[in-house]
Amino acid sequence: MSQSKFNRRLTQGFGVFLGVAIAVYILRGLEILTFIPGGIIALLFFVAIAFGILSYIQRTWWRF
Repeated sequence: MSQSKFNRRLTQGFGVFLGVAIAVYILRGLEILTFIPGGIIALLFFVAIAFGILSYIQRTWWRF
């Protein structure tokens, strides 16, 4: 897989995980998804942050 495709996948993963985390957080606040524990929401945010960091590192530092 080329670097641009890999970076695109990382960026898409970042967007997906961040969007899902925000949606779940809002729905939990509205008491629609009350059965989802806060740890799962935090995990979704951490995975989104990890994808964002990996995307940034891959785009700027890994020049092979």
